[in-house]
Amino acid sequence: MITATDLYHVLTAVVPLYVAMILAYGSVKWWKIFSPDQCSGINRFVALFAVPLLSFHFISTNNPYAMNLRFIAADTLQKIIVLVALAIWSRTSSRGSLEWSITLFSLSTLPNTLVMGIPLLKGMYGEHSGSLMVQIVVLQCIIWYTLMLFLFEYRGARLLIAEQFPDTAGSIISFKVDSDIISLDGKEPLQTEAEVGEDGKLHVTVRKSTSSRSEIFSRRSHGPNSGVSLTPRPSNLTNAEIYSLQSSRNPTPRGSSFNHTDFYSMVNGRSISNVSPRQSNFGNLGFDEENGLGVYGNAGRAHGSSYPVPTSAGIFSPVTGPGAKKKANGTDGGKDLHMFVWSSSASPVSEGGIHVFRGGEYGNDLGGVAHQKDYDEYGRDEFSFGNKRVTNGVDREGPVLSKLGSSSTTELHPKVGAHAEIKPTAMPPASVMTRLILIMVWRKLIRNPNTYSSLIGLTWSLVSFRWGIHMPAIIAGSISILSNAGLGMAMFSLGLFMALQPRIIACGNTIAAFAMAVRFLTGPAVMAAASIAVGLRGVLLRIAIVQAALPQGIVPFVFAKEYNVHPDILSTGVIFGMLIALPITLVYYILLGL
Repeated sequence: MITATDLYHVLTAVVPLYVAMILAYGSVKWWKIFSPDQCSGINRFVALFAVPLLSFHFISTNNPYAMNLRFIAADTLQKIIVLVALAIWSRTSSRGSLEWSITLFSLSTLPNTLVMGIPLLKGMYGEHSGSLMVQIVVLQCIIWYTLMLFLFEYRGARLLIAEQFPDTAGSIISFKVDSDIISLDGKEPLQTEAEVGEDGKLHVTVRKSTSSRSEIFSRRSHGPNSGVSLTPRPSNLTNAEIYSLQSSRNPTPRGSSFNHTDFYSMVNGRSISNVSPRQSNFGNLGFDEENGLGVYGNAGRAHGSSYPVPTSAGIFSPVTGPGAKKKANGTDGGKDLHMFVWSSSASPVSEGGIHVFRGGEYGNDLGGVAHQKDYDEYGRDEFSFGNKRVTNGVDREGPVLSKLGSSSTTELHPKVGAHAEIKPTAMPPASVMTRLILIMVWRKLIRNPNTYSSLIGLTWSLVSFRWGIHMPAIIAGSISILSNAGLGMAMFSLGLFMALQPRIIACGNTIAAFAMAVRFLTGPAVMAAASIAVGLRGVLLRIAIVQAALPQGIVPFVFAKEYNVHPDILSTGVIFGMLIALPITLVYYILLGL
């Protein structure tokens, strides 16, 4: 029976986390203490030092030889059951898709165990439950987040191949990816070069379509509307940026994602073989294979016409064009927030967004969409699992900005007629695809500090508890002084992120309700079935169910944002889920204790 004292202990462990989150939220939303630039600096510290060292501390002090194998088996079985069910659904149902399978897997099986789970479960079931949560954290960091990366890169590879090899993909037997390409997330346009071998098969080289970057960026616009320097601004950290979470009201592609180099290459008639006009890079710009010009909207492409090329590069950006707006308080409408996860892909920060620790002139005039109606409609589309096409507002006059649909899928080949169908592209052999994806996943992992913190922590714990070796006091003190601040800073960072979002429920009420049901009902239900199946009973069963009812993990949201797969749904899962997590977990705690 749960007593009032037990509830008080739980609140004592959890309420301080919410205090840190509320203070951060109020510092930005109410008291205006921190600017978005300063928030970026705080979150960079959290991503680089606080969270990795916090993870290292928990993992290195946990005895890996005393791990509860049944508890781990229950957690693993839960994820396998969900994966199998989603795989069958995506294969057999016309409404199934890889994107929705990834999103539903994240919502149902990947809770916020490190930041929220460890203190909450310790308050509920004692110190022993904390060690069980650390075991879940180890599995998440090493296995399940890696699997998520694999699925996202697989999706990116499929889109790239379908775009650039719609008819000959089945003949590809090898891929060579240039070392400066870190991900196939579609944030930068890629060009492929195919060579036919003696066996008649294709050998493909993938590289960034920036061969003429130095020549083009050396130019400056001198027209009457110019004033924008095309000289690239250096990143604060060469080829490595913490991935930025957009807090703009603008749901359309950001100006910093627009690749001016490739657009000028197309306008100037440069020959670039198989440039991938990803939706996330070019917004509403398409590629006319005959003229080599950017075209606006599906309407122009359907009629074979191209929109007249403006005279200045400055007006092409979706956030700096004539329709861009500023917030009522005069602040910039779109800012980036760094949070929790390191990513080596070029973020909007280094290409015209916020430069951490220092503001930038180019690209800081960020605003909303051209029409407020565009934003009001975003997230209120009819709830559907299907791969719904993106509507580009073709009934309006002039160029408009494309709106990202909730399915976050890319229309690879625009329809010529109303009833045209897209034939599925045959993929290369499984061994070729697997090798390509493993290369990309490896490049992502080796640039993530959480990868190193988890592996080093696990290695040290294996050595320490095997031979009784203790960490030198100087090193232990240096780590603890930052790891002790990690938990509070992580919650503080989450509060900053919440404050910079225009809406807590970004995906619409219907989808939000569905996401919360998956997060807080389906996940615990599958975990209960898996736990009973492996023989968990008593306190261990309760711990397994309660930890499955924790709010949405932050890392899956960062991946979703980076690869543009339902980021609005995962954002709602993180923010709104955190707000309702405490009463929901308390309900589970009380009911299971009856």
